[in-house]
Amino acid sequence: MISISTIIFLILGFVLLIKGADFFVDGASAVASKLKVPSLIIGLTIVAMGTSLPELAVSVTASIGGNNELSVSNVVGSNIFNLMVVLGCSALMNVMVVGEQTLKRDFPFSVICEIVLLVMGIIGMELGRTDGFILLGAFIGFIVYQVQSALKARAASAAKDDDEEVKDIPTVLAIVYIIGGVAAIKFGGDFVVNSSVDIATAFGLSQTLIGLTIVACGTSLPELVTSVVAAKKGELDMAVGNVVGSNVFNVLMILGVASAISPITFLTNNILDIVILLVFSLVVWIFSKTKRELSKKEGIIMLAMYAVYLVYICIRGTM
Repeated sequence: MISISTIIFLILGFVLLIKGADFFVDGASAVASKLKVPSLIIGLTIVAMGTSLPELAVSVTASIGGNNELSVSNVVGSNIFNLMVVLGCSALMNVMVVGEQTLKRDFPFSVICEIVLLVMGIIGMELGRTDGFILLGAFIGFIVYQVQSALKARAASAAKDDDEEVKDIPTVLAIVYIIGGVAAIKFGGDFVVNSSVDIATAFGLSQTLIGLTIVACGTSLPELVTSVVAAKKGELDMAVGNVVGSNVFNVLMILGVASAISPITFLTNNILDIVILLVFSLVVWIFSKTKRELSKKEGIIMLAMYAVYLVYICIRGTM
């Protein structure tokens, strides 16, 4: 029996996600403009980490509770959702122009992270504490590199003295938007995930299937809402950067923290899902490189591919 409170929290969660993402994009864009930092860098760092809070909360809680299998399925499932659904839906809103920096640096690095995760998982069929610290070290290097890139970009922008039309928001208010947006996204994600799990359980779905589908999709809703809002607002670099940055953050930071707390045992299905993630990443990369954009047609293809994957997951979960 589904309670009224479950439905209320589900609706409240969606409201918090949508409004939180709206405020977050406006605040981040304003800060990027004032600091002369490209929107892509903001998307790869602040926005990506902010929208990945639900995944971090779920995976760390699972690790502390000893349910480490959920950590891997949550991260891999979320990354697949980010690539195929978040970018797919964003492409439907607005043709996604993909910058050269994203194609030559950020996307390849994301793929490398996935390959490293696959190799680590195959060796011994687990992520040990040493693996976790290696992933965390790589994440720190990624953030340092992004900060250095931001400083160089700011210096170049200052030299050119270009004016960019961005919604004029006072600095203090922009910071309030960012913090408030993160809080709304975090709690909105929690409400949606918890309510979805309650509803799924009421219909008799297994916990494993819930983790691979409802939880993975639910924790990626912030990325979906934020990227779609960014695409509608014309912040295309932020929309793409949010997805790529979130996927890197999920693998390096979230699985790094989770495995450092407690070693994560890999299942055969985890390996299969990482391989599928790699295939999807290469497909999106190829789509992006053809005309340096993701068109509406390609967005539809990506959504269709995810639908097929979802059917496969559901069939696998019932076997």
